[in-house]
Amino acid sequence: MATRITTWNINGYRAALNKGFKDWLENEKPDIVCLQEIKVQLHQLSGDQKTYADYPATYWNPAQKPGYSGVATFCMNHPAQYQAGIGIPEYDSEGRVLLTKFPGFSLFNVYFPNGQRGQERVDYKLSFYQHLLGLVQQLRVNGEEVIITGDYNTAHREMDLARPRENAKTSGFLPEERAMVDRYLGTGLVDIFRQLYPDKVQYTYWDMVTGARKRNVGWRIDYFLITPGLVPLAQDAVIHDEVLGSDHCPLSLILK
Repeated sequence: MATRITTWNINGYRAALNKGFKDWLENEKPDIVCLQEIKVQLHQLSGDQKTYADYPATYWNPAQKPGYSGVATFCMNHPAQYQAGIGIPEYDSEGRVLLTKFPGFSLFNVYFPNGQRGQERVDYKLSFYQHLLGLVQQLRVNGEEVIITGDYNTAHREMDLARPRENAKTSGFLPEERAMVDRYLGTGLVDIFRQLYPDKVQYTYWDMVTGARKRNVGWRIDYFLITPGLVPLAQDAVIHDEVLGSDHCPLSLILK
């Protein structure tokens, strides 16, 4: 029996509800759903907006700042353990990480920081990357298989964005940001979509202001990075770029 994990930066949970999110979830029914940029506090949601019959285990980690950041993970089966945040207040106040542990793997649902508000945020982003990697490495030392999914806010290679030359000095494609993805991969983590489809050009994010999606001027900045032990179990990694409702599209990892 395969397990399907789907990740999606929905750019506002309440906005997504108004754009058919519940119908999408009912039709697709992934085993685990990882959402980023939920931009909502739980007190702003009604009961039926917070709970789903198919997902008895739902976890929310909103940012302290209203209308900003935040992640949520919905699970058909209860994890053995879950953790909100990484134990560092300057990151955890922004609601960027949920960790759920299942038999066979530990799953990080992550909304990596955006560095486009200036050098201070780029530095914050790079530091977050480093601290999260340290936590991942601790789990691996303990023998755990790990999946890190979500919006990485970084395109790794030139083929991962439509206009690399024009964005060479733009956060999201800066050399130091790309080097941080290299550092993750250098520990043995595998970008499973790129492993399965080395030459495929497909994007996960399009700027809404410029109408970039109609012209497919996009970026691949959402990933599943997995430990080598999970690679033989990966049946497929799919970018659902036909699904609308956000400036990002969902991605799925199918495991045996």
